[in-house]
Amino acid sequence: MSTLANMWPYLTDGFTLTLVLFIGSAVLSTVVGTLLAAMRVSPVAPFRGFGSGYVNIFRNTPLVVMFILVVEGLPAIGVQPNVSALGLNVFETLAVLTLSIYTSSFVCEAVRSGINTVDPGQAEAARAVGMNFGQSLRLIVLPQAFRAAIPPLASTYIALVKNTSVAAAFGVTEATYQLSRMIEATVASAIVAFFGIAAGYIVIVWVVAGLFSLMERQGATAR
Repeated sequence: MSTLANMWPYLTDGFTLTLVLFIGSAVLSTVVGTLLAAMRVSPVAPFRGFGSGYVNIFRNTPLVVMFILVVEGLPAIGVQPNVSALGLNVFETLAVLTLSIYTSSFVCEAVRSGINTVDPGQAEAARAVGMNFGQSLRLIVLPQAFRAAIPPLASTYIALVKNTSVAAAFGVTEATYQLSRMIEATVASAIVAFFGIAAGYIVIVWVVAGLFSLMERQGATAR
């Protein structure tokens, strides 16, 4: 118990920031990924080309390289976000941006796979009653596509939880960064600190998986 008491401040500080990185990146990547998916199925060729190019570039770029380019590269050329209203420092905000850019390419493909499961006749019927492409996609196709895309989206967000640990290498004091701090401060042995951090990630992943499982069951009931 004394070891847990010594570890607790490090764990709470680290996992609080991990959750901030995860939630911020999940929201932003969902918005961007959905827009990219809409571009990839758009009848406008330049939109399709942009969406395809974005996915092919960022999905196949290692996340560490993305962090180097964004977290280290942007400040080096004088580009720094205004973070006064976010409660995050520059590197934490850039970490959210990096994770969002990377994850949105996977969200795009998950949503696009969901769109492909929707009967094309429904979109045709929507256009027959006067809806344009955007209206039919937003009102008819995407609600069904998201239900079909729940399993791949769950995998994407679970991967995002674990990908937040990469930010530790760039000075962001999330959970994985706190592992070395706990060992350096000798509040716990390396093995105990490791299991404490691992348990925290397992809990977060379990919660995320449970939420998506609940959404999947509700979507199946709605059908």
